[in-house]
This record gives sequence, structure tokens and C-alpha cells, in this order.
Amino acid sequence: MNKQLHDSDSEIFRTAMGDVEPLEANRAEPYRERPPPVPRPQPEEDPAERPEPLAESEVETHDYLIFARPGIQKRVVAELQRGRIQPELEVDLHGLRVAHAQALLKDFFADCRHRRVRCARIIHGKGRGSDSRQPVLKCKVNYWLRLREDVLAFVSATRRDGGTGAVYVLLRNPDKGSQRRTQS
Repeated sequence: MNKQLHDSDSEIFRTAMGDVEPLEANRAEPYRERPPPVPRPQPEEDPAERPEPLAESEVETHDYLIFARPGIQKRVVAELQRGRIQPELEVDLHGLRVAHAQALLKDFFADCRHRRVRCARIIHGKGRGSDSRQPVLKCKVNYWLRLREDVLAFVSATRRDGGTGAVYVLLRNPDKGSQRRTQS
């Protein structure tokens, strides 16, 4: 369909466009890299408002251990409980003194990080050999694991892997958060 403009419409258009100047360039402005955003200044934290670290007396140790950080999916914890996430590395602490077990556990987690282990098994024992008949290492492991930022979740192992005398530990991906976006 071809519409014809009336002479009066053409005259109105020319009058309206009379003082318009043509553009010098008819191409789009070339891409230029933008500077990175400037972060907003964060208000300084009042030391009184800062949450205190977890005290060992606040951690209850039951026969069956289960812990997951906020944001960990229930499905992942359920898979861990069923033993469907295979432990790639394990350490046996039962029968050790607390100080030796803590040092060994520290080295174990460094090895896990180096090997990029996602799931590990820690055998802490059931505490039947201790003087107080209380599971000393189990209580300590329960507390120590909650303090570690690289531990996402842990649960008592299945019966075939030690039952309540061992835990499966789900570890944070060591590469997560360290990846930077590269601009091309």
C-alpha cells in the first residue's frame, strides 16, 4: 500500500524539521571498556554486634551426627546420609589423644584441599575405650567440623562404613569463589 502525502502535510513536516541539522557520523559509537564499579563503602562493624565464635559447650553431640550449613540442599544431605556420595579420602582417628587427633585432622584437610576432595570420611570411634565411657573424639570432631569454613555438611556414616563411629564430610569446592571472569 502506497500512501501519498498531501501537500499540506509535506509543508507541515518541512516546517517542523527546518532547524534540524544532519548527524556528522552515521555509525554507532565503537565499544569501549568501562571502568570497574567502585564498591560502596561498608559501615564499620561494631565489635559488640559481631557474632561470637561457637563455644564447644554449645554443641550437642548425639549418637547420630548431622550438620549442614545454610543453603545446602536437603537432597544433597540425603545423598550423603545414604552413602551415595563416595568418600575419596579417609582418616582414622579413633584411639588417638585429642591433641594428636586435632593435628592429624588439620593435615588431613590440607591434603583434601590439595587433592580437590569433595567427600571424605573421618573415623572417630564410638568412645567405648575412653575412661569416662563418653565419646571424646566424637564430641571434638563434631565441634571442630562446625568451625571449619570448608566443611559444608557432615553426617554419621552408614553401617557398612562405620555407622555412628564415623562421619561423611562434604567439603567446599576449593575453586569456588576464586574463579575470575575474563573479559575478551
